[in-house]
Amino acid sequence: MSFCSFFGGEVYKDHFQPGVYVCSKCDHQLFNSRSKYEHSSPWPAFTQTIHEDSVSKHEERPGAYKVRCGKCGNGLGHDSSLKFVPKDKVDGQ
Repeated sequence: MSFCSFFGGEVYKDHFQPGVYVCSKCDHQLFNSRSKYEHSSPWPAFTQTIHEDSVSKHEERPGAYKVRCGKCGNGLGHDSSLKFVPKDKVDGQ
């Protein structure tokens, strides 16, 4: 899964510490760090979401999707759209 393009590069590109990535707007859990993978694009890349409703995808044009937080609708992929929570700070883990 990848997100729309943005300027400035991905903040978490080389970040592989244990924890959870959450929506920066509402703190809804989106991705576990175990599902993040190395890649060559400037977009965050994960193999799966934490919950079935963690994100919603909307086709903007054939083959191009806009990915949003499944709870608040915040557009994901920009520098400030994700927030990392270290494993020792995650409730219930």
